Amino acid sequence: MTAPLRATTPEPVPGSRYGTAEDFDIEEFWSGVAAILGGTANVIMQLSLMPVAYGVLESTVESGKVTVHPWKRLRTTLTYLAVALMGTEEERAAYRDAVNTSHRTIRSGAESPVKYNAFDPNLQLWVAACLYWGIVDLEERLHGPLDEASADAFYQYAARLGTTLQMRGELWPADRAAFAEYWDTNLARKTIDARTRAYFDGLIDLRMVAPPLRLFAPVQRFIVTGLLPPYLRDEMGMRWTPRQDRALRLLLRAVGAVQRRLPQRLRLFPMNFYLWDLRRRRRLGKPLV
Repeated sequence: MTAPLRATTPEPVPGSRYGTAEDFDIEEFWSGVAAILGGTANVIMQLSLMPVAYGVLESTVESGKVTVHPWKRLRTTLTYLAVALMGTEEERAAYRDAVNTSHRTIRSGAESPVKYNAFDPNLQLWVAACLYWGIVDLEERLHGPLDEASADAFYQYAARLGTTLQMRGELWPADRAAFAEYWDTNLARKTIDARTRAYFDGLIDLRMVAPPLRLFAPVQRFIVTGLLPPYLRDEMGMRWTPRQDRALRLLLRAVGAVQRRLPQRLRLFPMNFYLWDLRRRRRLGKPLV
């Protein structure tokens, strides 16, 4: 069972560099490079929960499969992150409705090894938790630790990573201490079976894209291995040395130093582009997912 979660009404957090929880400056805090660098590792974290994994593996929605339509899947995933964190309440509701349409058929069948339903709020809580954990982990690797007030403010703000799906707001752990308990308890119970591991290896090695782009697979494997929590790294059978850890740390700090000097529009790319694309699609009556 998961650690107990309690409902709460978040209070504004004073002293944050990025504002209170109610007016958190996500565009100052977040960066597009973090969303790109952390994407595959975060997918592995999300799908380490087997009902989530088999919901993806057994999905009959061909248009949403990364192995079939990798660029469309990239667009819909990054658009989700962009609208969840930077969109208006109306835009989040519109994207939730579009995702709900895709999720209606994603439920386990008689032959499924585990039971799942894409509308299960507890599965959505785990997905949102992985997204939140990954964003904070990468931003701190790029730019150093957050001050306590900023960390608390972003945590409360980040509940929308779940509520833009089907997660009820009261499921989000009350504070960072409650989240840490939830995260540690649930992460330790995750297993990656052979079928899921093979799927992950295909993502890491970029088997879904054209052969020339697979030249980047060794770099991707290095980054993914370094960004995974050690427990999941072990579940994947991956090796990680102190020397590799130092190299990744230096690489990410260098990327962070360059990124901080860019104009905000470039720092946010491609997330600002995908939010613009969502608005364009709504205006033109095009499908959102």
